[in-house]
Amino acid sequence: MIRLFINGLAASAGGGLTYLRNVIPHLARRVDAETTVLLNPALRREFGKQPKIAFVESLESFPPWRRFVHEQTTLPKLIRQSGAQVLISAGNFALWNSPVPQILLSRNSLYTSGDFYRDLRSRREYRMWLETRLKSIFARRSVGWADCTVAPSQSFAEELKLWTGRDVTPIYHGFDHDLFFRDSPALPEEIQQKFDTTAGSVRLLFVSHYTYYRNFETLIRALPTLKAALAPRKLRLILTSDLRPSDGYRTDLPAALLRQLDVAAEVIRLGAVTYRSLSHLYRACDVYVTPAYTETFAHPLVEAMASGLPIVASDLAVHREICGSAALYFARFSPDELAQRVLEVVSSPALSTSLAEKGKQRAKCFSWSEHVDEIVALAIRLASSRADFVGATPNAPVSSQEDPRS
Repeated sequence: MIRLFINGLAASAGGGLTYLRNVIPHLARRVDAETTVLLNPALRREFGKQPKIAFVESLESFPPWRRFVHEQTTLPKLIRQSGAQVLISAGNFALWNSPVPQILLSRNSLYTSGDFYRDLRSRREYRMWLETRLKSIFARRSVGWADCTVAPSQSFAEELKLWTGRDVTPIYHGFDHDLFFRDSPALPEEIQQKFDTTAGSVRLLFVSHYTYYRNFETLIRALPTLKAALAPRKLRLILTSDLRPSDGYRTDLPAALLRQLDVAAEVIRLGAVTYRSLSHLYRACDVYVTPAYTETFAHPLVEAMASGLPIVASDLAVHREICGSAALYFARFSPDELAQRVLEVVSSPALSTSLAEKGKQRAKCFSWSEHVDEIVALAIRLASSRADFVGATPNAPVSSQEDPRS
């Protein structure tokens, strides 16, 4: 039996939330692991009672810098109290001088992205540029503090290795087909009404809250070309964002583009859609598109593939690794190429069907159950190595594959 401690305080949006929402139920079903999870109270309430899982709530909410300091001073005591043998740090920053072996889950490519820093300078976001640079120092050092760093894709693992000079283990994030599609609750009435206005249109879908690196602006710049080429058919871009400022990201640029290019009517801003209801959107749209200029895994791509939705994606190593031949690719800052790839899919039912079928098969390569298997096996090896080093007898390990899936 291995005892784990997961620090999940940094999970507040996007991939961090998706990770915990999928991993915790799988850990709860294991007979070879007991897990303590540190969460903020709002997220803790989502899980209710889970077998084999003990939840610890942080009673205070801290901004990132204060949270980092708070974790460094309070986590060691919580880990010892839990009896954990391995710490899993799930928020890009490791615990310095951890009392037990530590696995760092690194999934933030902004710290290594030259495109992101250039984008911030072009927007005159100098404060965010400086904050990101400072965070990147601790993120880089965290790879050295951890006993093992895990990346969600081979591409990002290689990027981290070049950045830090240290080995990084790739273990794919997963997808739970049954959980995603089974008993999926209907869209809220307000969102459903907005979506219903797109009936009869060519529907493009982009699932993301607004951030700079998701590159909404390139997608918006492609709309006039698509609008003209598809006429008299209507075009609608479905967003799971309301394009309002959030998390420090200003939305004045996309708002100005919508007005200048006269495509505001073509963009349907649904706002946030719960994860459990997303399958309704995927299955009702014609093409999934992502213009992101940096990524580490991109869960929506797997969700789209599993839903049988053809994909048009920016040409990133991570996107090619995840989708393979199940997508068409375009230069990440080229609205003309983006529009051309979408038109190729929309104008060819055979191509659309081929991409959809390839995507369904490709999505089967990603499994949260397998991800948890590999994380637990890694934790057992680390705990065993530490026990051997100090001359103790480790708990009986289970066998596991040595190398992550490629």
